[in-house]
Amino acid sequence: QVQLVESGGGLVQAGGSLRLSCAASGRTFITYTMGWFRQAPGKEREFVAATSWSGAQTYLADSVKGRFTIFRDNAKNTMYLSMNNLTPEDSAVYYCAAATSAVNIAEGRADDYDYWGRGTQVTVSS
Repeated sequence: QVQLVESGGGLVQAGGSLRLSCAASGRTFITYTMGWFRQAPGKEREFVAATSWSGAQTYLADSVKGRFTIFRDNAKNTMYLSMNNLTPEDSAVYYCAAATSAVNIAEGRADDYDYWGRGTQVTVSS
């Protein structure tokens, strides 16, 4: 069983920055592909970013490329999402997810991920 806990969300003005964290339980964190998804009210869950087990491969959705960075610290069982130049369109609940089997991170399919956190709210004011 894997437990994922997100933190770091909050209210920020447009143009501001936030760093989200996802702390994972379990000794095998290092083997998991990890991803970030988000869901705004009335919208479907949307892929944001993913990282391979080593962090050597990362993939970002077009909507966040150049503004967001995903990285992980396997020694701390933690994944991060650094978000810069935020816009109101980035407002959503952000979820981290773990895939216990190999996935194509570029596909960004939520169904590939086995474990999910409860989410952290990000609100960007204009």
